[in-house]
Amino acid sequence: MRSLKAIFKKQLKDTMANPAVLINFIIFPLLALVMGSLAVPDFTGVPEDIVALIEAATPNMAILMAAMFAGMAVIPSVTGFIAEDIEKKSLRFLNMAGMKPGPYLLGIGSVTFFLSIFSSVAFGFIAGFGGQNFWLFVASLLSGVAASIFLGATIGILCNSQAAATGLSMPAAMLFGFGPMLAGFNENIARVLHPLYTQQLNVIADYLTHGGGTTPLWQSFAIIWANVAVLGVLFAVVYAKKGLKG
Repeated sequence: MRSLKAIFKKQLKDTMANPAVLINFIIFPLLALVMGSLAVPDFTGVPEDIVALIEAATPNMAILMAAMFAGMAVIPSVTGFIAEDIEKKSLRFLNMAGMKPGPYLLGIGSVTFFLSIFSSVAFGFIAGFGGQNFWLFVASLLSGVAASIFLGATIGILCNSQAAATGLSMPAAMLFGFGPMLAGFNENIARVLHPLYTQQLNVIADYLTHGGGTTPLWQSFAIIWANVAVLGVLFAVVYAKKGLKG
């Protein structure tokens, strides 16, 4: 417990001192706020029934950006944390000080999850959710963050440098982060990406927005946590084979 607390404080301090990483948790909510305000059309003189149809067909930018955040911000951040420590030989000194791999990895993930709480709450407000729907949306987004933490940690273990981390994490971040945005405009892409946890964030948000959907709410959460379980097993396998090298 003491080791976990120590690595959490260290990583949080390092993150706060690194604007390039910290901006990942700020820029996406800000983009959602700006794009949401710019995407509001002028309905002056337009019949109310037509306005309702247009609004129903217009994607909520905050929801799309939230799914992008879970993939494109969290995955590279976690990967970069671990790859940086490996490249700078920080892990070697941590191991010499008696730091075990478990608390180290849990500390890295905890910092990312902690920072993501603030981003997720911001997305909930920007998307316009209230009451129970607000907390369901935040819970779904944080569930997606948990899946991204496992994926990012897996990629980070496979990298020996920050350059390699960028090369390996960006394709995954593009798939899990940018894919759901494309799915918001194309039903065929949405069907293909349906099993991915970031796409289920869109499904849950649509369900909460419209009061129902083709996929039950519990099923969407089950798909997300199935992703978490699969990525957790993948992380365990990769870690067992390679471990952390400092």
